[in-house]
Amino acid sequence: MGELRLEELSARNIVAANSLSLKPGQEQYVAPVSYSVAGSVINPATSWQRVVLLDGEVAGFIHGNFEPDSVHEEFRACIWRINVDADAQGRGVGKFAAEALAEEARKRGFDHITVIWEPGAEGPESFFHRIGFVDIGETAYGETIGSLKL
Repeated sequence: MGELRLEELSARNIVAANSLSLKPGQEQYVAPVSYSVAGSVINPATSWQRVVLLDGEVAGFIHGNFEPDSVHEEFRACIWRINVDADAQGRGVGKFAAEALAEEARKRGFDHITVIWEPGAEGPESFFHRIGFVDIGETAYGETIGSLKL
């Protein structure tokens, strides 16, 4: 594993973040980074967006949301999106990003974070389970809600 570090999403790295590639079959489970950028414009106070650099190159992206007063418990401290470049998958990038968001949540006083994913063979479920998320429910659309105790 190479050197991993986090950097705020910025004009300097957004093109690389938007260019992250996917493995075949993952397209239906991952929205483009540009969707997250649009979301941060709408809710800049609650949005937390970072890129993960692997040996100095953008290899991943994470978009978190911190909204302690949300009426939806699963959106109070959550991962909105996590994207890892196809060539960097399996090298600790996603775990590093999720752990960074978890640490930010701890600093903000949260005792858990959540994530919602669509079930499927090529989806992210096994990744989230491997890093400690447990299923706690389902959305009205059949997506799985996972939680990670901090």
